Amino acid sequence: MRVLVAITGASGAIYARQAVEMLIANDSVEAIGIIYSDNAPDVLKAEGVTMPTSQKIVNIANDDMWSSAASGSSRWNAMIIIPASMGTCGRIAAGISRTLIERAADVMLKQRRRLVVVVREAPYSLIHLRNMVTLTEAGAVVIPASPSFYFNPSSIEELCMTITTRAIEMAGISVEHKHWGE
Repeated sequence: MRVLVAITGASGAIYARQAVEMLIANDSVEAIGIIYSDNAPDVLKAEGVTMPTSQKIVNIANDDMWSSAASGSSRWNAMIIIPASMGTCGRIAAGISRTLIERAADVMLKQRRRLVVVVREAPYSLIHLRNMVTLTEAGAVVIPASPSFYFNPSSIEELCMTITTRAIEMAGISVEHKHWGE
């Protein structure tokens, strides 16, 4: 499986790091294309998050509209936007593709491939909610970065992993974790 990971300037860089680590460790994932928005590196730095490295990772510039990620004939199977800013969500919902993140998301939707959008904002305005409904109606899976407490997480790392695991699973990738009732 080939997975695009888009990282926007929304707070929550820990989710992006965890997702990429999980994808690297998963034997079914052969390639990970990472696209950073213009503001993502600043957020990563401000939040003290260092992204992992791997032979599986291909960094793709957000202004590279000649990238395979911009084409419906590409071999990318799924895309996870983690964390997703509301500006990015709004532009995707409106069909605006001025960056590769937006164009790649548009490609996922039009090709009926998996698009997972982990939104990071609170509270939601009516505009945010309508954009999330539009994305859902278009075929995306919207996951608010609202972690669960069922398993009594003992660290922020464990708490955030409840969202990261869901995002990876919704992209169609099987991962080992605790399930409800186990």
